Amino acid sequence: MSLVRRCSRTACGRPAVATLTYVYADSTAVLGPLATYAEPHCYDLCAEHSERLTAPRGWEVVRLSDGSGPSRPSGDDLEALANAVREAARPPGRAAGSGGTGTGGRATGETRRGHLRVLRSPDS
Repeated sequence: MSLVRRCSRTACGRPAVATLTYVYADSTAVLGPLATYAEPHCYDLCAEHSERLTAPRGWEVVRLSDGSGPSRPSGDDLEALANAVREAARPPGRAAGSGGTGTGGRATGETRRGHLRVLRSPDS
């Protein structure tokens, strides 16, 4: 039987989803995934309280992710994706801005652009 830990906030009975730890020497509040075990100097928080967490003036809040949930793409991620789609839509033999073919093997249908690689299908 597993016991569900509850939010440490007074009068809140929701299930805990994150653990808050204060690093007093660095004036930092660290909010991360729910710890495996309840620790005496850590606070378990529900989703609502973890989202609304603020730190005292002059303190920094560090939010750690466990990587299990879907992450929202950053602006750079979306721009890289849009550039890759534009590059893939260009006719063969035209690279962006240079009039060249980009780097990569034309025989394999591969075009490299920065750290992205576009592979063309054999029928295109």
